[in-house]
Amino acid sequence: MFARLGRVVVHHPWKVIGLWVVAIVAVLASAPEFSSTTDQSAFLPSHYESIQAMKLQEKAFPQNSAPAALIVVARQDGAPLSEADSASVLATSTELAGEHVKGVTGVHATPPSENRLIQVIAVQMDKVTNPADKTQGDAVKELREQLKQRVEGTELKAGITGLAASTLDQTESSEKGMAIIGIATIVLILVLLLVIFRSPVIALLPIVVIGAISGTVGGLIAMAAKAFDLEMDTSVNSILLVVLFGVGTDYILFLMFRYRERLRAGEDPKTAMVSAVARVGEAITSAAAAVIIAFMALVLSSLGMFRALGPALAIAVAVALVAGLTLVPAVVSLLGTKVFWPSKAWRNEPKSARFGAIGNAMGRRPGLFAAVSGGVLVLLSVLAIGFNPTFDLSSGSTSDASESVVYNKELLKGMPAGATQPSDVLLHSPGGALTADQLADFRAALVQVPGVGQVGQPQLSGDKTIADFQVTLTDAPESDAALDTVAGPLRDIAHAAAPEGTTSVVGGITSVYVDFKDAMNHDYKIVFPVAAILIMIVLALLLRSLVAPWYLMASVFLGFGATLGATVLVFQHFQGNSGLIFTMPVIMYLFVVALGTDYNILMVARLREEAQEGRSPREAAALSLRHTGPTVAAAGIILAGTFASMMLAGNNTLSQMGFAISVGIAIAAFVMAMFFTPALTALIGRAAWWPGRADRGKGGDPKPGKYAETYYNPEYSGVVESWSGQTWSNTGQRRE
Repeated sequence: MFARLGRVVVHHPWKVIGLWVVAIVAVLASAPEFSSTTDQSAFLPSHYESIQAMKLQEKAFPQNSAPAALIVVARQDGAPLSEADSASVLATSTELAGEHVKGVTGVHATPPSENRLIQVIAVQMDKVTNPADKTQGDAVKELREQLKQRVEGTELKAGITGLAASTLDQTESSEKGMAIIGIATIVLILVLLLVIFRSPVIALLPIVVIGAISGTVGGLIAMAAKAFDLEMDTSVNSILLVVLFGVGTDYILFLMFRYRERLRAGEDPKTAMVSAVARVGEAITSAAAAVIIAFMALVLSSLGMFRALGPALAIAVAVALVAGLTLVPAVVSLLGTKVFWPSKAWRNEPKSARFGAIGNAMGRRPGLFAAVSGGVLVLLSVLAIGFNPTFDLSSGSTSDASESVVYNKELLKGMPAGATQPSDVLLHSPGGALTADQLADFRAALVQVPGVGQVGQPQLSGDKTIADFQVTLTDAPESDAALDTVAGPLRDIAHAAAPEGTTSVVGGITSVYVDFKDAMNHDYKIVFPVAAILIMIVLALLLRSLVAPWYLMASVFLGFGATLGATVLVFQHFQGNSGLIFTMPVIMYLFVVALGTDYNILMVARLREEAQEGRSPREAAALSLRHTGPTVAAAGIILAGTFASMMLAGNNTLSQMGFAISVGIAIAAFVMAMFFTPALTALIGRAAWWPGRADRGKGGDPKPGKYAETYYNPEYSGVVESWSGQTWSNTGQRRE
């Protein structure tokens, strides 16, 4: 099938390129606008308590919402606010309200804090869930300008924090970070491909091709989101950028290495490209299928953000695969050997002395290689036990010098940490109006909850059947301590203290995070096993084996554990962070398990190919490492380097993601695929291919005059062999 595809593409390159141009234009012209949301509650199913509380609150208090921004005012000398200072704050509040800033629905000054170190002006804004809507961000910018003018020349200082301000600062920080990531990714790909192929043409090939198809990917994702009503998280765009360039470059690299190999075997350029597509097409397609299946398994998630992210990334990989098997061969077939210009190195077979020597050493002692590489994976995996998921992202997602961070610290001088986003406890009496005694007793119970700083007076709905108690926690709303308070004593006491005939639910952003954590733990038990089973089916079909998929998947999950352990070691133990971002296991699943399987498939596919040509298990492992090792190494360096560029963005969240993914891919390429998997295959021997017949060659048992001349001599470090169509040439020794 792939040989036929290669012939069609190579002999009709202009038609293939034309079809791609038509497809790109058609998708861009018909695709709806891509939209995403920052509202985390939009991703949770309706049965979770935080969502029930949100719906009850919207029903009873449609105009009520927590302030979108908080203007924090304090004295420059740090002294308590005087009566004159407080009057000045009230005047400022009135003046800002009179400016009628677009998107601002209310500006209200609150009394000074008990210690009078700060005074807050609460700013209500229109609710925004679409990141494309810049209303809140623009409002914060204008308020900051107005505020600066009003405190200039006074003894007061003021700044804006709260959700809207934090979101603005984080967005600006992320935009700068993504610009750095984009530039670093392109530069890295250019430099590494120049070093590997010594050709600017090949170095530019992935940039041009992937850049051309990126719009198509975005359009197809927007179509899928609209067709299936998927809620896209704002992180989709940044992840797509890295996935497209990383995976797309890998697939192009796999193809070009095999193309160069066939040219060196004496084939003309067009025949060499047909052979490259025929030989590597099945491996690339199987690898992409494993990645797509892993991504699509996320549709089983109970969280909307992952249900949408899975198909989005699957579409990106599918388009990258089709481009790698059609568009790239079409372009290269037009260029021929000029694709390597100005280098002439493609004409000469490299000695590959390093990979040849390592391969021969592994062929002699596969048990040692398996034990050492497996030991490294197990040792790092043990450290994963200390993993602590955290939702405390604000401190790491923007600069400490940003206004929202600086004035959040000022806010804490006079108010509990949870003041920026209070929780809401709603008491509901379906049978009739709530009484004053019921409200007083219930509030008294909430005040006694450990971790609760303040409990406001209840706000009653029009029919007095629903009461909203605003609860300010002593800890920051996204902190581990706040999550523990809501998940434990606050919910427990709120439920238990509800008067007979009433029910209570706890809402707010902290409650949403608590439910997120519960939903993710539920998803791990479903998504990961289903993905593993489906990937094993792909491996079984590719390798025609029921044995190999088991130890291949075992090695992949060892790689997963090792990656998580390494990340825990660096960020929790060395840097002293309280935990890793809560999505880390899913991020690693997406990139380490799914993409790391690529390298396993590439190496094992070559192992099977060598076995089909009559090699013994140890010889097949040695030669696979010699031939495929450089490809895996180059692809691993490029993909790991691409993700490592995220560490340049300047915030802890992206640093954790970049480190984990890049280290995971490096482990998958340089430990798992290059050593652990081939060494295990050599140890298991011919049983690895059961019930298939890969070890007996394409034509049955080795035939005298062909395969008998090629055999593995562990004492000879320069085994070189090539198939020229009819005979084998071999620098090894004749079998006695």
